[in-house]
This record gives sequence, C-alpha cells and structure tokens, in this order.
Amino acid sequence: MDELYYDAIDLLKKMIGIPSPSREERCVADMLEKQMDQWNLAPKRCGNNVWCVADGFDGQLPTLLLNSHIDTVRPADGWTFPPFEATTTDEERIYGLGSNDAGASVVSLLAAFRYLAECDRAYNLVFLASCEEEVSGRGGIEMALPLLPNIDVAIVGEPTAMQPAIAEKGLMVLDGTVKGVAGHAARNEGENAIYNAIEVIGALRSVKFENQSELLGPVKVSVTQIEAGRQHNVVPDLCKIVVDVRTTDAYTNAETLEILRRAAGDKCQLTPRSLRLAPSGIDTKHPLVARLEILGKRPFGSPTLSDQALMPFPSIKIGPGDSARSHTADEYIEAWEIRDAIHTYIALLEGCHIK
Repeated sequence: MDELYYDAIDLLKKMIGIPSPSREERCVADMLEKQMDQWNLAPKRCGNNVWCVADGFDGQLPTLLLNSHIDTVRPADGWTFPPFEATTTDEERIYGLGSNDAGASVVSLLAAFRYLAECDRAYNLVFLASCEEEVSGRGGIEMALPLLPNIDVAIVGEPTAMQPAIAEKGLMVLDGTVKGVAGHAARNEGENAIYNAIEVIGALRSVKFENQSELLGPVKVSVTQIEAGRQHNVVPDLCKIVVDVRTTDAYTNAETLEILRRAAGDKCQLTPRSLRLAPSGIDTKHPLVARLEILGKRPFGSPTLSDQALMPFPSIKIGPGDSARSHTADEYIEAWEIRDAIHTYIALLEGCHIK
C-alpha cells in the first residue's frame, strides 16, 4: 500500500509539471501512457484518452469504470507558486495547477485499480483517464466510451472531500433572441427589443417548475449575458440573451427547454447550444451507495458538472480534495488526502458485488 501511495504522489508531481489545458493534453497523455505501460497495465489510447482493462475480463460479469480527467483550466491570476511545478510544503501540501482538480483523483483511482486488478473480483474493472472534461469536449470521454467494454456503473473522480455525490445537475446553455422594431430614439417610434427582453427575463426568473428533485432541488435558471443596440439614437430591434440552466432529474433537458420556451413567449426564440449534458446519478439503493454509507460517507446532490453528464449508465462522483480549491490560484492537495482516497476506493470495491 505504501508503494502505491508513493507512486501516486510521484505521478501527480509529473502531471503537474506538464501543462495540459483542455484540448492540449497530448504530452501528459503520453507520459501517463508510458507510465501505465511500465506498470504492465497494457494501456490503450484514443486521442488524448488513455485506458486499461484489468486481466481476466469476463463478459458474463458486470463492468465497473474508474474515471477521472487529465485536463486543466488555464492558470488564474494571482499564483504565488509556479502553477506548472509541484511545490511541496513542510505540511506535505502539494501546490500546482490540476493538483486538486483532478490530478489527485486520477492518481488515486489508478493506484486503486492497480491493487484491485490483482484481487479476486465479481466484476470487470476498467480505468480511464479522459481529456477535455473542463470544456465538455467531444474528443474526451464521449469519444472513448464506444471503444470500452459495455459499462454497468462508474466511479468518477472529482474533488468532493471523499463524500459521494449520487446525483449531479445537468447543463443547458440557451441563446435567446428577442425581437423589436427599429425606430428613432428621439421620436415615439419602434418597439424596443431591450424592453421586450426585460419582460422575457422577468418571466424566466419567475418560471415555476412543478416537479423538484429530492437530491438536487429545483432547476436553476440564470440569465448571464445580454447584448443589444448599435448606437445611442436608434431603438434596437434585436436583443440577445444567454441563459444558464442547471437541470435536474425531475425533467429531461428537452422537457425543461419546452417549459422555458412557453414562459418566454412568442417574442423570444430560445435555442439550446446542446441537450447532451444531462443530469445524472445512481439509485440510492445501489450496492455501492449502501457500501459507502457503511463506510460512514454521506451521499449528496452536486450542483457542479462533470463527465457524469455524458455517461448513459449509473455513476457516483467521489474524489480527494475540495471543490472550492478548483480553478483558483495556488490550487493544492494535501498528501494525506491521496492516501485516504486510495484506502477508501479499495475499501469500497474490494469484495464488492456490483449489479
């Protein structure tokens, strides 16, 4: 176990030292693939996604996926440590971009995979380090999944302080077009598209969703951008808005869109950029959830998005670190959090029976 832990720490430091913003993960994927090969894990590769399957695959058994992502956001302003250099303090705190989100999850899940691959299991085991998670890109897990064995359930590594998110909100981004009629601002002419947009925004703010998710609460609708007008003396005939919608399992994304379109009315056209980032989760009675509760973990519903949104099978999000550290200057992970994560993953999965 100590060897797995120290290997994980060393691997995390290598990952931090290789810049890997979304869609630019090739070098870190190369390094990870080489390391997995040295550990005799027979890695496979598609784009910048790297995965391996534990020996003894049996098509009659269920298959468990361990997944986390190797890409990062770009460094925020205000770093006092080098973002692309692993800096360890006396307290064994490791600073570096991607240390918390989600390098610690990658190395902890891989350590657990190496341990469990040598154990007797009543399930097949797959590890996937995917790319483009931070931008929900089509070259990430969405590209890799069709090449993997059929997956029955997944554990997704994200910083949750090793508490299990058993439900996660989805995301729709809507582009709204609100029309008016152009006219001269000095005369009582035209129909101001901005004023029409104010009415639409008010309607979207006050829309009532009859159903509410037990774990995720209400659907969250936020108008986050607005653009209108070409010059000061022309009544604008067009106003554009952007709407951020965090969806829940109470409705499909398509059903949520239809409710919002009815609320917005005829003067506004709402067009989704995508319906693919769906809410996700797992049955509260699933054996993995029951086992986590035995381990003293507290299931919760997560408002933040991950690759769970692209998984058409049940999944749990759980990993070392704190979501509040993600995407911040001087991002860090505590070394003990990685050791604890490895132990927790193994305790959860060793001897587990998965449906």
